[in-house]
Amino acid sequence: MRMSLLLSGQDLSKSFGSRVLFEELSLSVFSKDQIGLIGPNGAGKSTLMKILAGLEKPDSGVLSMRQGLRVGYVPQACEFPDITPKQVLLDALKNNLETPDYEKELIIDIWLSKLGFTGEEPSAARLSGGWKKRLSIAHELISAPDLLLLDEPTNHLDLEGILWLEKFLLREAPTYLLISHDRYFLQNATNRIFEIDPVYPKGIFAIDGSYSNFLEKKEGFLKGQLEQERSLANRARKETDWLRRSPKARTSKSKARVDDAHELLEELSQVQGRNIQKKAEIDFVASERETQKLLVAKNLAKKAGARTLFHHLDFVLSPGTRMGLMGPNGSGKTTLLKLLAGEAEPDQGTLKKADGLKIIYFDQHRAQLPDTLTLREALSPNGDYVMFRGNPVHVNGWCKRFLFSPTILDMSLSKLSGGERARIAIAHLMLQPADLLLLDEPTNDLDIPTLETLEESLLDFPGAVVLITHDRCMLDRISNVLMALGDPECTDLYADYGQWEAAMKAKLPEPKVKEKKVETAPPKPKLSYAEKKEYDQIERKIEKLEETVKQLNHLLEQPEMATDPERLAEVCTAVGLTENQIEQLYLRWEELDKKQR
Repeated sequence: MRMSLLLSGQDLSKSFGSRVLFEELSLSVFSKDQIGLIGPNGAGKSTLMKILAGLEKPDSGVLSMRQGLRVGYVPQACEFPDITPKQVLLDALKNNLETPDYEKELIIDIWLSKLGFTGEEPSAARLSGGWKKRLSIAHELISAPDLLLLDEPTNHLDLEGILWLEKFLLREAPTYLLISHDRYFLQNATNRIFEIDPVYPKGIFAIDGSYSNFLEKKEGFLKGQLEQERSLANRARKETDWLRRSPKARTSKSKARVDDAHELLEELSQVQGRNIQKKAEIDFVASERETQKLLVAKNLAKKAGARTLFHHLDFVLSPGTRMGLMGPNGSGKTTLLKLLAGEAEPDQGTLKKADGLKIIYFDQHRAQLPDTLTLREALSPNGDYVMFRGNPVHVNGWCKRFLFSPTILDMSLSKLSGGERARIAIAHLMLQPADLLLLDEPTNDLDIPTLETLEESLLDFPGAVVLITHDRCMLDRISNVLMALGDPECTDLYADYGQWEAAMKAKLPEPKVKEKKVETAPPKPKLSYAEKKEYDQIERKIEKLEETVKQLNHLLEQPEMATDPERLAEVCTAVGLTENQIEQLYLRWEELDKKQR
C-alpha cells in the first residue's frame, strides 16, 4: 500500500533561455520512497531537484507540499568554511531552540561517529571531497528531514565509501530522492525509479521496484511504442493515399475524416520523434601496433612522504589487457597511473615501455575546461575543423557525434551540465591515436546511455586500458584483471569484481557470540511512578495513532479525493501531524526504555 503523500508536482516546466529542460512534468513522492532519479545529461535532473528543494521556481506548473514538510538537500559540490566539522553541525542546529545545548552536543557526537569522524578534525574546509560529502549528509540529516534530496551522492566517494553509503541511507534516511548514474548503487539503494527523458509521452517514466525491474519495464514500454509507431504508420499510409486522391473524389468525404487524418499524422510524427534514441559516438583510435608487450612493470614501489603506497608491483600490459585499479582514496591509484604516464618516477623498480608507445592519460581534474569558453572553442579549438582518423570533420558534425546541437555551439560552458562537459573531455581523447589508455574516473557525471557507449568502445579498443572508477558496473563489465591497492604488503589481483567482493567477505571477522548474563538480583527500577505510568501507556497510544494514519491513508485512496483539493490538503495535513505525534512518542519511549535499563 502506498504511504502518505509528501509532495507532488503537476505540469512542471523549466527552460534556460531558448533551451527547454523539461515540459509539463508530473511526479509524486510518498513517505518511505527511496527514489533514483535518472535521465540523459542536460535533461534537467539537478534543476528539478532544486525545484523540489525550494531553491528554484518552475516556469510553470504547481508544486504542492504537505504542511510542515522538512526537506534536506545535499548538492553535488559540498563546500564548508574553515571551522571544525563539529561546529558545522552545531550551526545546523542553531535554530532548534527546543533542544538543550547538552543534548545538541550528544546528538552531534552520535552523528559524527555514525559517519566515521573522530570529532577531532581541525577544519571542514580542508576535508577531502568524500569526507565533505559525508559531512554534508550529516548536516541535513541531523535536523531530521521528512525527505532527503541528494544530487550525485557517490561522486568523490571511493568504493568503500559507496558501499558504506548504501547501508547508511537505508538505515538512517527512510525517505529520499537521489540523482545517480551508478547502476549498482541504484539497484541496491532504491525502491522506485524516475527517468526524465523526451522519449516518454509525458517526459517521465516512473516505476516501483528495483533498477533491474525498471530496465525490464522500460524495454517493454519502448517495444510497445515502436509497435505503436508501426501501427500508426500503416494507418497513416492509408489515410495519406486517401488524401492524395483528386479533390473531386474527396468532396463527398467527411470533413471530420480529413481532420482525423491530420491528427493521425501529427501523432505519428510525435511517436517517431520519441523513438529516435540518440547515443554519443565514442570511438578511441588505436595505433594498430602489433607489439605483444606494451609496458612491463618490475618491482615498482612508491611512497607518499613516509607512507608506503605500494611496493614489489609486477605486471605486464599487452593489447587487450583492461586492468581496473581498486582501493580506498589515498591508496595510490592515481599515483600509479601517473607513473605509467611518465608524469612521476617510481622510488624503486623499472617501467619498460615499447618503442614509440602512444599513451593517452585522462585526468579527471586536468580535463576541466574554463567556463569562459564556448562549446565551439572547447570542441574545436583550432578552427572549424578537427582531424579525426586523418580526415577533417566540421565542428557541426563533430558536435552532433557527442549529442550537441549545432545551434548551441556559441553557448558558454557555464550553462552546460557536468555530464555534457564530461562528453567534451572524452571528445578530446578521441582525436589522438593510442596504444595505452589511462583513465582516471572517466565516468563522473556521465549519464547511463553514455556510460554504456563508453564501455562498448573500451571493450572494442584493441590496445591496453588501465582504469580507475568507482562505478562497479563498469569495473565488472570492462576489466579482465583487477588490482586491489591499499595494503602495501599484499597487492592482490582478481579476475573480476565478483571475485574481489567474495574475497572481501571472506576477510570479515566472525561475529563474536555474547555470553548471556544471569541476573542474580532484580534490577532496581529507575523510573519514577509518573514515568512508569507514561511508559506503560505509550504503546497503546502509538497503536491508536497508527490506526488513525491507516484510516486517513485509506481516505486518500478514494477517487473523490482527486476532485477535492481542499479536502485532500486537509487529510494530508492530518496525516503529517499524526505521524509527527507517533515519531515523538517513539522517541519518548526509547528515552524511557534506556532510563529503566
